[in-house]
Amino acid sequence: MPNTDIRTHIQHALKQFTDGTLAENAAHLLKVLGYQSERTLHREDNSPAAFLEDFDRHNTLNRERARVDEWDSMDLLFQLSASEIREHSQETHVFNEDQGVDNTIYYSYLFFALKLKAATYSRTALANITREINRRYAMPAMLIFQHGHTLTLAIVNRRPSQRQTDRDVMEKVTLIKDIDTHAPHRAHLDILAELALDTLARRYAFTNFLELHHAWQQTLDTSELNRRFFKEIADWYFWAVDNVEFPDDAGENRETRNAISVIRMITRLIFVWFIKEKNLVPDALFDEDAVSQLLTDVDPHASTYYKAILQNLFFATLNQEMNTPEKPDQRKFRGDGRQHYNITSLYRYKRYFNDPAAALSLFEQIPFLNGGLFECLDKQDNNAEKKVERIDGFSDRKDNPLAVPNFLFFSETMDADLNKAYHTQGKQYKVRGLMDILRSYKFTIAENTPIEAEVALDPELLGQVFENLLAAYNPETDTTARNQTGSFYTPRDVVNYMVDESLLAYFKRVFAADSEATDTDNGLTAKLQHLLAYNDEPHRFTDTETAQLINAIDTIKILDPACGSGAFPMGILQKLVFLLGKLDPRNQEWRQRQIDRVESIIDNAAATIDDAVIRESTLDELEREILNINEAFERNELDYGRKLYLIENCIYGVDIQPIATQIAKLRFFISLIVEQRMDNTRENRGVRPLPNLETKFVAANTLLVLKKPPQMWFRTREIEQKENALEDIRRRHFTARTPRTKERYRARDATLRAEMSDLLQQDGFPSETTEQIAKWD
Repeated sequence: MPNTDIRTHIQHALKQFTDGTLAENAAHLLKVLGYQSERTLHREDNSPAAFLEDFDRHNTLNRERARVDEWDSMDLLFQLSASEIREHSQETHVFNEDQGVDNTIYYSYLFFALKLKAATYSRTALANITREINRRYAMPAMLIFQHGHTLTLAIVNRRPSQRQTDRDVMEKVTLIKDIDTHAPHRAHLDILAELALDTLARRYAFTNFLELHHAWQQTLDTSELNRRFFKEIADWYFWAVDNVEFPDDAGENRETRNAISVIRMITRLIFVWFIKEKNLVPDALFDEDAVSQLLTDVDPHASTYYKAILQNLFFATLNQEMNTPEKPDQRKFRGDGRQHYNITSLYRYKRYFNDPAAALSLFEQIPFLNGGLFECLDKQDNNAEKKVERIDGFSDRKDNPLAVPNFLFFSETMDADLNKAYHTQGKQYKVRGLMDILRSYKFTIAENTPIEAEVALDPELLGQVFENLLAAYNPETDTTARNQTGSFYTPRDVVNYMVDESLLAYFKRVFAADSEATDTDNGLTAKLQHLLAYNDEPHRFTDTETAQLINAIDTIKILDPACGSGAFPMGILQKLVFLLGKLDPRNQEWRQRQIDRVESIIDNAAATIDDAVIRESTLDELEREILNINEAFERNELDYGRKLYLIENCIYGVDIQPIATQIAKLRFFISLIVEQRMDNTRENRGVRPLPNLETKFVAANTLLVLKKPPQMWFRTREIEQKENALEDIRRRHFTARTPRTKERYRARDATLRAEMSDLLQQDGFPSETTEQIAKWD
């Protein structure tokens, strides 16, 4: 089959899954890819019970982890041998030898097709099934899942065991997830085409099944996918910076302000692209044909798309509560005149729409997200009466200097001169519209982990894009440094090592400090290392030790003083969530600890607030917090409550670059969105508004604080009182929703920090340190 035609054949094979049996359709798809064999079992009964009777007679399969109750049918498609590889491949060099040199080489491969009852499954659920099936066999097995009108292909990396030579260690499961059989994403067609047997043989020249397996792994390696994506985004970025104009208030140096503004625009848009995976944003807003019907002017050099569609989406939709019967006018266009002056949560650019009402209907079902992500940066300048500092340029004024041409978003591949950007000469660069770039890739909102990965772009790329693009300019000197395009991003495996070593040291100190610890010898280290390792084995701690560990996690304080885009904070969040899943699988202990925390505040408020009215109001508010905690656990995935309260109470980051902390917040927001269950019958479509992370990820110069002499770290009674007040304000701000409420808490927060700064300076702290504390925001 000519390689140029294989995508068409794959697409036709996928459409056949709407009729016929799964076994027939899956075998046909594999045949299109070059994998076929007559070594199969012709079983009339493909029920789960019949399969288990044939292949699990000793009842060794973990039925709960394999979700056997959710199986609809299970088929062994075939066993692929070397002779059949040679027979059906057009490449003459493959599998010249039938025998391997040692027991690490496999001699065949199994292919299964499993139909599941539900329409959607998480990556973890499918990965667990894949591991359990693979444990039953001495050779690797690929699974083709069908769930609803989608398919998922899954393989597991099996490392030969060093202790038991007859067993493998199940490592990372890689999935091509949620392939739409009706309308497959072009990224899925591309990856399936790359897995075709002859394509792999030409590229990797494999000679045995182990090498074939490695070829699959390299083809499915998400790091290569990320590199390819970044190259396209970097080219687009340099092209865009030369073709946009942002307001002067965004920075005196044109090149620098455009660079920062374009980075901010990219990250906002990529975040939206991620939540689009949850069907929270209609695809029509990013479709060129649909947009041309919405807008009055789609001239390539006009700026109508960015202003009318993206800015209204960012600032007046995602940052504004949805309309309700009680509040039907939350989302609307600003009125004429000055009654809505600088209210940036109202729609603008009404004149750009052919039918403003039709535009509002597209925005109508997008939930309010909160979190400060999409707050417009155009602010009142307190140093000048009635003057607005324009940074985003969200304005109907005719003198608005903002210009982001439509061709940057919608254009076919064209030549661009990027030689200045890359310090090259005479080289031809190809660029295309940003929407076409984004549509070329599959996105997933679940961050990949060392034990499971989806072949798609995950939220880690936000960090990679930021770290790389930030290298394009030097904010210290306010000059460009475009030749610095290398990655400054901490690789995931390095982050995992840092996280494990940090937590290992912390937990050992916790046990050493507890006089009732039951295990303080060297065996503790081995048990902790086993707990920290990404595996699905039960932990080895007693009930008492488990309670100690959960308490240690609940009381831990993690600060990354140079967090960049959040690689380490996100890595440690993932690991702590993983540990809680092992230590407290149903969240019984973890939920109760969050309730206990609020109840202790209730007890303190009841005992210390003299004013009866204020006391009653405070107690009512705290009681609502307990209801909110229960709802967070009951209406979402298990990991949601784990993540939310770890983020609120345990994890902090500081970076000198404000945009760095913005990206870190974006990643944490996505990590919360992925664990939420949508419910269109509930308020805000069941989406819990995101917390405010302004006090969790702070833009500041950590070195100024670290310069303070150690003996000056002390707390007076006055400082303790200020700290307690600040903690209370930040707890309230974390869940605040309206701009007015958030602004009130910010003002109180700033006042308390200023008062603490004065107290510290009186006690001998260096002035540059106290000034920095007062400025932290």
